[in-house]
Amino acid sequence: MTKKKEIKTAVVQTFNFNDNWEDLLENKEFVKVFLSDVLGDYILKQRWYGGKASKMKYIELSEYFRIQQFGEVYYGLILEVNFVEAFYQHYFLPIAFVTDENFAQKDRILPISIQGNKGFIIDATNLESFRKLVFERIITALPKDTTKVQYHKSHLLDNVLYESSRFMGLEQSNTSLVYNDKYVLKFFRRLYADKNPDYEMSRFLSEKKEFKNTPAYLGSINIVDSDDVNITIGLLQEMVPNEGDAWDYMLKELHKVFSNIEYKNIAIHSLPSTNLFQRLSIRDIPPQIIDWAGLNIFTKIQTLAKRTAEMHIALGSEFEETAFTPTHFNDDYTVWLKNRMLYQFQNRLNTIENNLHKLDGLALDLAHEFLDKKNLIRKRFVTFDWTKLKGERIRVHGDYHLGQVLVKGDDFYILDFEGEPESTIRDRKVKQPPLKDVAGLFRSFHYAIYATIFNNIETHYKASQDDLFKAGEILYRYLTGLFLGTYVTETQNANLNLGYNQERIFILKYCLLEKAVYELGYELNSRPQWAVIPLKGISNIINH
Repeated sequence: MTKKKEIKTAVVQTFNFNDNWEDLLENKEFVKVFLSDVLGDYILKQRWYGGKASKMKYIELSEYFRIQQFGEVYYGLILEVNFVEAFYQHYFLPIAFVTDENFAQKDRILPISIQGNKGFIIDATNLESFRKLVFERIITALPKDTTKVQYHKSHLLDNVLYESSRFMGLEQSNTSLVYNDKYVLKFFRRLYADKNPDYEMSRFLSEKKEFKNTPAYLGSINIVDSDDVNITIGLLQEMVPNEGDAWDYMLKELHKVFSNIEYKNIAIHSLPSTNLFQRLSIRDIPPQIIDWAGLNIFTKIQTLAKRTAEMHIALGSEFEETAFTPTHFNDDYTVWLKNRMLYQFQNRLNTIENNLHKLDGLALDLAHEFLDKKNLIRKRFVTFDWTKLKGERIRVHGDYHLGQVLVKGDDFYILDFEGEPESTIRDRKVKQPPLKDVAGLFRSFHYAIYATIFNNIETHYKASQDDLFKAGEILYRYLTGLFLGTYVTETQNANLNLGYNQERIFILKYCLLEKAVYELGYELNSRPQWAVIPLKGISNIINH
C-alpha cells in the first residue's frame, strides 16, 4: 500500500521520470504524483464513478498488475477511493502512456515525461492497441490459467481473429467495448472482492444450462489479488442484434394503447376490471380490453413471462454447484431480510417526512396515507413467518426490469446480472424467492404505464389525468395477471417450487412492497413529481 495522499488543489504540470515505462509503477514518487488531486479530478468526471454523492478524501493504489503480450505492456490499477464519510470503494482503471499530442485530448489523466519522451497517462481503453491485446489474450487463453491475471475463453470462441473494436457508448457504471461487431467485452469499473455476479450468472446460464435467451458467455478476465481473492474485471459475451430495450418498446406500445382511448372512443368508466394478482390466460381477457389495448401487447407479455420462467427454471435446476443449488426458507434468511427491510423502511420514512413539501395532489394524499399506515407497513415487513413457506429460494437476477431486457423480433433477451446497485456483493448473491424478479418487472410495468401518461398528457391525450390513471391501473391488472398466469403454469410444469397459491401472493406482495419502498427514496430525492408512482404501488398493496 502506498502512503495516503490528501487531495488539495489542482496542479497540472509535467513530471519527469527516468524509469522505463515497464518499471514505472515501482517508482514511489510516480505513484505519489499519479494519486494526487489530478487523478481525483479525473475520476470525478467519469460516468462510471459511483461516489459523486460523497466527498472524496484520498485515493490509494490498492493493487496493480500488468496487462501484456509479446513485450507490449499496459497496467491495470485497482484504486481505493476513500471518503470523508468513512467508507471506501474500489475502481478498475487500465492505463497507457501516449506521446501523440493529438490523442485522447479529452481523456488525459496526467502529463508526464518518461526518459525525455513527453506525453500523457490516459485510460488505456482509448487505445485500439490495448483493446486488441485484451481480446487476443482472451481468444488465446489456455484452459487453466494460474497467473495473477487470468484470461478465460469459452468453447464457443474458436477460430476467431481480431478485426475491429469500438466503444459501445451510453454506459453508466461500466465500460463496454464492441469487437468485430459481434462480441461485447464489459470492463467492470466498480470492483468488489469477489467474482462479479454478472460473470457467475452469465457463465452458469450460458455454459451449464444452455439458456438461449441471454447473451452467450464467451470469456472473462479475473485477477487474483494479494489476499488471494478472485476479482472479475472483464466479461466477454456475444452481441445480440436487437431493436432496443423492452422499456422503450413498452413506452411505444403503451402510447398506442392510451392514444386509442380517444381514437376508439373508449369509455374508461365502463372498462371491466379484474382482481390484482388474478392468474389469467389470454382467453380470460375481456373483448373490451382487447379492443382497447390490442392483442400485441398481451402476446408480448406472454412471451416475456415464458422467458422469465425459463430463466428461473434454469437457475433452479442445479444440484451440484452449491452457489446455485435451490434452498428453502430458514431463520437466517428471515433475520437477514427483516434487518435489511427495516433499515430501508426507516430510511424512506425519514425521506418522506423531509420531502412532503415537494408533493401535491394525489402524491401528497398517498404520502399521508403512507405515514398514517407506517406501522401497518412495518408490520408487513416483520411478520414474515418462514415456517409457513414451502417454496424454494434460488439465485435470481436481482435487478430485473424492462431496461434489462432486449427486444429481438418477437422475442426477448435478458441481460445484466450484476444485481441491485445499492446492495453489497454478498447480499446480491443471497438466494431469493424467484418472485422477487417478477415483482421487479411488475414495478417496471407500473412505471411504464405512468411514464407514458406523464410524457404525453399535455401533448397527446385529451382524457383527464385521473381518468388516464384509472385506465392505467385497469391495464396494469390485466398485464400482470396474464404474466402471472403464464409464468406460474410454466414453472409448475417444470417443477420449480414457488409454493402454494396463497404463499405466492404473499411473497409477490412482499417483494412489490419492498421494491416500491426502495423506489420511493430515489424519486423523492431526484424527481418528486414521479413519487406518485411508487406511492400508488404501495397503496395498491396495503389496501389489497
